[in-house]
Amino acid sequence: MTQVKLGDTVKVHYTGKLEDGSVFDSSQSRDPLEFTTGQGTVIPGFERAVLGMSPGDSKTEQIPCELAYGPYQDQLAVELDRGEFANRNITPQVGMELQVRQQDGQSVPVMVTEVSDNRVKLDANHPLAGKSLTFEISLVAIV
Repeated sequence: MTQVKLGDTVKVHYTGKLEDGSVFDSSQSRDPLEFTTGQGTVIPGFERAVLGMSPGDSKTEQIPCELAYGPYQDQLAVELDRGEFANRNITPQVGMELQVRQQDGQSVPVMVTEVSDNRVKLDANHPLAGKSLTFEISLVAIV
């Protein structure tokens, strides 16, 4: 039977869980995820798990943070004066996603993680950074 190799386009169903067993994402109620291996469009650990699978195969794979969204980086979280938001007509709230323009002109997505009377904490880490993930993966097809 044919096995997934680098450069193959695949369709998979998956369920992603955190260490406590809670589900953070799943394709079960939608079309399978389609991607081409070797292009870096999915996290490295997920791609590695799919390599060698055959259509119809299922597996559960634990992926350490280094092969998922990377370790949490403290330097990607900053606190700003709340007044900076009033100047832009933004009322920051925990969970709000914003775009911050860097000095080089590029925009970086950040999440508001704390709000106090005087300060606002913004975090540019991926929400799953620093977390080990478990994926239940079923290979639907090699296209």
